[in-house]
Formats: sequence, structure tokens, C-alpha cells
Amino acid sequence: MEAWLEEKWAEHRKRKRRMNRWVFGVQAMLLAAFILLWELAGRMRWIDVLIFSYPSKVGGQIIKDMVNGELWPHLAMTVGETAVGFLLGTLLGTLLAVLIWWSPFLSKVLDPYMVVFNSMPKVALGPIFIVLFGAGFTAIVITTLSITVIVTTLVVFNSFNEVDSNLVKVIRTFGGSRRDVFLKAILPASFPAIVSTLKVNVGMAWVGVIVGEFLVAKIGLGYLIVYGFQVFNFTLVLSSLVIIAIVATAMYQMVVYIERKLIKER
Repeated sequence: MEAWLEEKWAEHRKRKRRMNRWVFGVQAMLLAAFILLWELAGRMRWIDVLIFSYPSKVGGQIIKDMVNGELWPHLAMTVGETAVGFLLGTLLGTLLAVLIWWSPFLSKVLDPYMVVFNSMPKVALGPIFIVLFGAGFTAIVITTLSITVIVTTLVVFNSFNEVDSNLVKVIRTFGGSRRDVFLKAILPASFPAIVSTLKVNVGMAWVGVIVGEFLVAKIGLGYLIVYGFQVFNFTLVLSSLVIIAIVATAMYQMVVYIERKLIKER
């Protein structure tokens, strides 16, 4: 029986690896087809190259900025802001979720305010943050936190409430305190949701940082995008967007790797 189970498990893993290779292959082909079509459209003037440019021109812009060193300060600033906003947003949002779970009274008090704040356009809040914290790193990070903290709080808090009530009843039956309920039932059961929130916050953090840089920055990838629009250098705009996509994807894959490691260890 054990040998049969091992054989079936090996077959399952083999099919999964084969599926993953197929998925990656199709993804790579779609990306290559898009790049080739875009390049052809630009070369044949099917599109307005002043606005849409084309891949070889965008790649040339990126390489030029890397070689002359102009790219690195902007990239370092944006990545630093994103990392700080991502980590702080996840931490503060999780702590706030724990706090409002711990106090049902506080949860009822804060619930409408969190919903309203989450629905507010953060671009409108940007000027207020600039006045309060100055035009710089702090204002951009606060803009990022205004997006990531509430999203994290709502997702994690909902995961707390969705934990099987029977687990809570068992701990209560044996005389467990609210602290015991949280540490032995709520938190362990919600751990996958908390880790998955990291993936959501990657995108949210990038949105917050770029919005903040649009409003106030004098350095960063968001600043390069605004500057490119101002001087009608749309190749610079697109190259900045490509860099953002590459770095954001790398950051997302890093979070996925950490998630797999943590869940596997558990």
C-alpha cells in the first residue's frame, strides 16, 4: 500500500512539473509574440512611434541609462520606498487586524471608518500628506501606507473571522483564554491568508509609491514617467514602465518563494 501511494505521488508530481513547463512555455511564447508584434508595428509605422515607441528603442533607452548611471539613483529610491511601504504596511495592517479582533467593541467602532478610508482616492490624500510630512521620502511612504495598511487589515481580519468556530469552542471548553484562542486557533489557521496578503501588498505598495512620486518626487521611476510626459519622451516613459514591471515581478516572485518555504515548514 505504501509503495502504491509513493508511486501515485511521484506520478502526480511528474504531471505537475510537466504542467508547469507547459504553462511557462506558453507564457514565454505569448510574451515573445507580443514583443515581436510591437516591434514590427513600430518598424512598419502601423502605430505612432512617437507615442508607443517599440521594444528595441525602449531597450536601447534602458541600456543607455544603465551605462551612464542615470537609472540607478531613481531605481534605488523607488525600490527603497516600495520595500519600506510594503513591510510597514503588512506589519501595521496585521497588528491592527489583531487589535480589532481582540476588541469587538473597537471593531464595531472602526469598521465604517476603515471602509470609508479604503474607498477614498489616495491621490486626493497625497497633497495632505505632503503638507504634513514634507515633499520627500516620508510623504511617499505614508501615501503607500494609506493603501497597504487598510487592505491588509481587512483581509487579515476577515481571515480571523472565517476560522472554524468549532476550534474556538474546543479551546473554550478546556478553559482557554482569549489569548489561547488567538495563539492556538485563530493565528495558525489564518497563517496562509496572512502570508498570501504579502502578494497583494506587493502590487499595492508599487501603486502607492508611484502615485506618491507622481505628486512630489524629484527622483524615482515615477518622477521619470512624469518627466518623460513633460518633454514628450514617451520612450523614457515606456522604459520606466518596463523597469517597474520587471522589478515588481521579481519582488512578487521573491514573496511567492518565501510563502512556499514558510508554508512547507509549517
